[in-house]
Amino acid sequence: MRFSIKDTDKLPSTVGVYIFEANKKSLYIGKSINIKARVKAHLEAAKFDQKENNLIKNSKTILVYPTENEYQALVLEANLIQKHLPKYNVRWRDDKSFLYIKITNREEYPKIYLSRKPKKKDDLYFGPFSSVVKTQELLRTVRKIVPFCTQKKLTNRACFYSKIGLCNPCPSLINQEKNELRKEELKKKYQENIKKIIKILQGKTTPVMKNLKRKLKRLIDEEKYEEAKIIRDQIFQLEQLNFKHFYDLDEMSAGFSNLKSQLGLVSILKPYFHFKKISRIECYDISNLKGKEATASMVVTTGGFFDKSQYRRFKIKNQRNKSDLSMMDEVFQRRFLDKKLPHPDLIIVDGGKPQLKIVKPILDNLKINIPLIGIAKDPDRLVLASNDFLTIKLAKNHPGFNYLRLIRDESHRFAHDYHLFLRKKNFLL
Repeated sequence: MRFSIKDTDKLPSTVGVYIFEANKKSLYIGKSINIKARVKAHLEAAKFDQKENNLIKNSKTILVYPTENEYQALVLEANLIQKHLPKYNVRWRDDKSFLYIKITNREEYPKIYLSRKPKKKDDLYFGPFSSVVKTQELLRTVRKIVPFCTQKKLTNRACFYSKIGLCNPCPSLINQEKNELRKEELKKKYQENIKKIIKILQGKTTPVMKNLKRKLKRLIDEEKYEEAKIIRDQIFQLEQLNFKHFYDLDEMSAGFSNLKSQLGLVSILKPYFHFKKISRIECYDISNLKGKEATASMVVTTGGFFDKSQYRRFKIKNQRNKSDLSMMDEVFQRRFLDKKLPHPDLIIVDGGKPQLKIVKPILDNLKINIPLIGIAKDPDRLVLASNDFLTIKLAKNHPGFNYLRLIRDESHRFAHDYHLFLRKKNFLL
């Protein structure tokens, strides 16, 4: 789908890859959990950042590729960047900075590494990727689904990772096998694992999932429950990969981390609340589809950036009483009993006056005196838990208000994905 740079309101609010173009030539390629919001963040940032301004000024259209999940978006983004080498993806301009997942495909026992070195014809490469941390996280998840070896040289004993199920079968162990029939069997199993990993890194998770489910059914029918448990766990990890978040925190808050956005937020709220700064913000959302698997999320920004290390998920423990009041009470009790977490400067809830009327007495009972606001929808507007629940309507392009809405949207996504994750988990058990 291709859109004019002037028609950003028509962009889909879905996960996927977007490309800024000039005469159908790729200028910048990115991915997002919400393409529409992400592109608008670029437009907002262009008011204050010269590089963003140049990108927007030179772009005529935006090409969009929706995907089923963030993992597929991650793979597609890497493939498209490698293919087009867009001008404004500056981190890719120097070949030496390319970060790839490398598979030594021609070896008897292919290994998997991260690599920045020039490509070798005999090896397979997946990428480029933008972050070492993000790519290591991806490989850790893949390794839980399909074990693989990272030993550069074979030894006369099994490697450490084989003892915790992350290298199975271990090539060093296979090499020591005396029974030739058993040796060939193990070698074939390892090579099949590598083929599965290649499909996963190509974004082809569906055929791998179907294969694992067929194997699980067969093992259950054969009453091989220990082996079936291993396959069940691999299915679970593969499902988790499809719900995993591979965004860059600086990208998530692009256009909002600058001083003008912070001052814009303060300018909205300072007339109604007494605070010197707004550094830490916590936003809460409850996901309760059809009364099942009620969950809540807490997302955190610090100094204008999303702080993933501070995110929290809450599975509602009180299953008998799932009223909004009881769920909110449980979430805030658990949150503020955690003395390890610093108190925020501002609390946001996803909702308007009805939600604030529930949350405010809970915080009062906990003796938590922190500014509390809600974001009501259709249209988006700010509601304050003071001044008789005053409602504030702001311009759509207000940088401070856009920042608050981005936090709200991230909280909603985080809670909703955890809810779906639990439903998938229960389905597999």
